[in-house]
Amino acid sequence: MADGRDSAPRRPSIDAAAANKRALANEQRLVALGEAVDQRAGIKHKPHRAKSRRGRRWIIAGVVVVGLIVGLLGGGYLYANWRWSQIHKLVVPGEQFPVPGQPFNILSIGSDSRAGLSGAVAAQTGANTGQAAGQRSDVIKIMHVDPNAGTITILSIPRDTTVTLLANQALYGKFNRINVNYGNGPALLAQTITANFGIPINYTIQVSFGGLINAAVAIGGVYLNFPYPAKDPYSGLKITHSGCQLVDGFQALAVARSRHYYWYQGGVWNYDGTSDFGRIDRQNAFLRAMLSRVKGSLANPFKINAFLSKVPQGVAIDSRFSLNEMIGLALKFHGLNPAAMNTYTLPEVPAVVNGADLLFVDQPSTQQLLVNIFGKQLLAPTNPPPNTSLQTPMPPVITPTTTTSVPKATGKKKHAPTTTTTNPTLAVPSFDPVPCTP
Repeated sequence: MADGRDSAPRRPSIDAAAANKRALANEQRLVALGEAVDQRAGIKHKPHRAKSRRGRRWIIAGVVVVGLIVGLLGGGYLYANWRWSQIHKLVVPGEQFPVPGQPFNILSIGSDSRAGLSGAVAAQTGANTGQAAGQRSDVIKIMHVDPNAGTITILSIPRDTTVTLLANQALYGKFNRINVNYGNGPALLAQTITANFGIPINYTIQVSFGGLINAAVAIGGVYLNFPYPAKDPYSGLKITHSGCQLVDGFQALAVARSRHYYWYQGGVWNYDGTSDFGRIDRQNAFLRAMLSRVKGSLANPFKINAFLSKVPQGVAIDSRFSLNEMIGLALKFHGLNPAAMNTYTLPEVPAVVNGADLLFVDQPSTQQLLVNIFGKQLLAPTNPPPNTSLQTPMPPVITPTTTTSVPKATGKKKHAPTTTTTNPTLAVPSFDPVPCTP
C-alpha cells in the first residue's frame, strides 16, 4: 500500500560542495528575480546586507502555510507567482505594522467552515444538517516569530475563552466566548485579541476544513504514532491499531478536530475529558508531523506541484505578504526543526455561567505567560477579559521569568488545571499521538 514516500529511482551522486554552491546560487537568483518583479510593480525595498537577503519575516499557517512556503522553493519563480495569485488574500483592518527586524505575530485561524465539502465528508462534518452554517474560529493560534533568534513560539487560545466583546453586544452580551467574534471574518477577532490581551497582531491567515484535507492529501498524509487505538464519534476519528501510521485525508481532519477523544487501554475505552485542551495538544502534534512531512517532500516535484495546486482551496493569506517575502522566509527558516517549536495554551479556569460551560483567564498565570512570550511587545489592554466574578480588572504587573504556566491534561477532568512547566512542548498526555518516522 502506498504510504506517500518517494519511490522513484535515485539519481547518480554528485559532489556535495558543488551541489550546495549551485543550490545557493539558485536561491539568490530566486530572491533577486522576486525583488525585480516587486520593483516593477512599484514595491520599494530598503537596502539590506547580504545576510538579510533571505528575508526578515516568517509565517507559519497552522498546519498548512509552511508547506506552501517550502513548496514554492521547488518551482520556478514565474510558476510560483501564478500559484501564489490563486490563493485568496485577506485584508484585515486594525493589524499593527511590525518593526523591521523585530519579532512579529501571526494570527492563525482554523475555521469550521464546511464550504466546498461534499459527499460523505460533508455529512460527517455536519455540512448537510444546517446546524453548521456560517463559520466559527475552532482554532485560534498566535505565532510569535523572532527572526533574530530563529525561533517560533505558538500560543493557543481555546475557543470557549470568555472575553469582553467589542461589537454585537446586543446579540451576544458584553461577555461571551471568543469564537463568536469570527462570524463576519477575521478582523473583529484580531481586534478583540489585541483589546483583551494586548497582543499586537501583524498578520492573519485562515484555514478551513477543506483546506486542511486538501493539504494533507497533497503531501501524502502525515505520520503519527498512536500509543493506543483511538476514536472520536463526533469528528469521525477511527484509529484501529496502535503504532506509527499514516493519517491522510478525512482522518487528518478528524484527528485535528477531535474534542471527544477515546483511547483503548486495559480492555476498555477511556475518555479524555479535557475538551479543547486535549484537542489543542493533538493539533500541535499534527502541525509538527505535517511540517516534517513537507520538508521531506522537497525532492519530489510532483508532490510540490500537487501541494501548490490544492492549497488555494480553503486557505487564505494576509494580503500584506508578497511572494518575494515568502520565498525569503522559507530560505531563512528552511532548517527549522518542528520539534523545537515551543507550544503553549492560555492558562484558564472553568466556570458555569447561566448554565453554560465557559473558560476564564487565570491570573496572574495568564499575564506571566504573555509577558514571557511577547515581552515589550505587549500593549495595555483597552478591554480586559472578565474574571469569574464578571469583573474586568487590568492585568497584574509581571516581570519576565524562565518558568511558564500552561494547562496540562490530567486524567478525566472536565478541563485541564493550570500547572507550571519549563518544557511546554512535552507537556502532553501519554495517550495522545505524537509525530513519528515510519
